[in-house]
Amino acid sequence: MKKTMLKVFAVILCLVMVSSCVALVGCKKSDKAYVIGVSGPLTGPAAVYGVAVQNSAQMAVDEINEAGGLDGVPFKLVAKDDKHDPANVATNYADMMDQGMHVSLGTVTTAPGLEFKTLAEEDNVFFLTPSASGDDIPEFDNGYQMCFADGNQGKVAAQYVNGLDYDTIGIFYKSDDPYSKGIYDQFMASLDDGIKTIDASFKDGSDSDFTAQIDLLKSCKFIFMPIYYTPAAIFMNQAKEKVAADAVYYGCDGFDGLAGQLGDDMDTIPQEITMLSHFDSNAKDGLAKEYIDKYVDKYDAETLNQFGASAYDCIYALFNAMKAAKEGGADITPDISASDLCEILKDQFNGDFSYTGVTGKDIKWSSNGYVDKDAVKFVLKEKNA
Repeated sequence: MKKTMLKVFAVILCLVMVSSCVALVGCKKSDKAYVIGVSGPLTGPAAVYGVAVQNSAQMAVDEINEAGGLDGVPFKLVAKDDKHDPANVATNYADMMDQGMHVSLGTVTTAPGLEFKTLAEEDNVFFLTPSASGDDIPEFDNGYQMCFADGNQGKVAAQYVNGLDYDTIGIFYKSDDPYSKGIYDQFMASLDDGIKTIDASFKDGSDSDFTAQIDLLKSCKFIFMPIYYTPAAIFMNQAKEKVAADAVYYGCDGFDGLAGQLGDDMDTIPQEITMLSHFDSNAKDGLAKEYIDKYVDKYDAETLNQFGASAYDCIYALFNAMKAAKEGGADITPDISASDLCEILKDQFNGDFSYTGVTGKDIKWSSNGYVDKDAVKFVLKEKNA
């Protein structure tokens, strides 16, 4: 009897062990994924950028996974909050690496990106940033941008101004911010010698009262503002009655989110507000329109901006590049190291690979990491409208 009971117990124990092994194998298989990391401001004054990037990247990941992932293997997004502070990047980076990061969107903004690029270079992690636009972000051969580099924004903005009929223009920029100063420097280098500039700058800690800067710029009919939307909104509200009503404010991608920041005050700004962009948030057709409709349906229109559109394109560009490489014979599995995948992706982005998406058609990249696509000037608000 005892032997019989022991045999029964042994059989039961064996079945339990087999079931456990099957369960573990199943769990292990389901845990396999290509991990994409991104660090950005999910809280704080620049959160509208980070939230848009996180939302859009997750939307793209969900779509790819619903379609079967890459040969049945899903993608996983890991987004960390850096509050637009470089001091938070190292911890975020370490955590993303601990979670198995294969590839990255880098950072959302430039200052943290300057810290991130060094860490990524040490581990040879490939990153394609949607919006960290500093010229030095893709310093190493593992870094690429979906956004325009600051220098390119400054150059294109200057080319636009060179074609206008202004003898003098105003410039309002933040002198201790890599994003603002980078665009300013290239803008000045590309501006025609015959155009005089009146410069008004500010720094951290002096970004709430722009009385002195407005006094300098009040006679200008065109004011170039390579800054983020928060100080831009403060300036515009304070300058309503002081800057000429028929003046034009012209910004770069930092103006994205300005409408939400100004809110109802937007209608009280008499001046025209324009920006350089690669995404039309008012698109009526095409891929941009499809993205807008999906984003607004899943999230909300308040966080819709070109940073998010660029992140959506980043995810699909990475997916398409990995798919093309795999179809070409590259050995890409979830067990691949970040460094090995980086080498494969560099071959793609430095080769014939191109991508058409929400922010451009036939997008390609130079070996220096800069993106090659068209820029467009958009009017956010007409004069006296």
